[in-house]
Amino acid sequence: METLHALIGAQGDDITWWQMSLRAALIFLLGMLMVRFAATRAFGKWSALDIILAVVVGSNLSRAMTGSAPFLPTIVATTALLGLHAALASASARWSWLSTLTKGSSVALVKDGVADEDAMRRAGIGEGDMRMALRAAGLDDLKDVESAALERNGDINIAGR
Repeated sequence: METLHALIGAQGDDITWWQMSLRAALIFLLGMLMVRFAATRAFGKWSALDIILAVVVGSNLSRAMTGSAPFLPTIVATTALLGLHAALASASARWSWLSTLTKGSSVALVKDGVADEDAMRRAGIGEGDMRMALRAAGLDDLKDVESAALERNGDINIAGR
């Protein structure tokens, strides 16, 4: 333990440029390992829970790196947080009510060829997004759509007539 403190600097001590660089490299490696084993997804399709986790992990690791929090206890607490996230993700896969609570549910955007403008506005879906989804589904116009929904993963699911 003394060797680790000598290498990365003890809590409250002034640290040198090379100790800060060593901390940064260690935090980078630990962060990569943590995110890899937490099984989170790339930014484009994260749920709110994943985004919150990423912010908290980044904040914790930043505090450990700069010395504003004790290094080893902060790393242990962050690892415990990732374990809780993994347990919650596993439980969400088993219980649909927990999945809906943590990830939300789909949003109906079109019904019987008529767009729900309020739902589209709340979901942040514009006309261009809908046109692109129609093209991807091989449809030309909303009149050809029985229903469309914004799914939890961010995709627009279209059912034609």
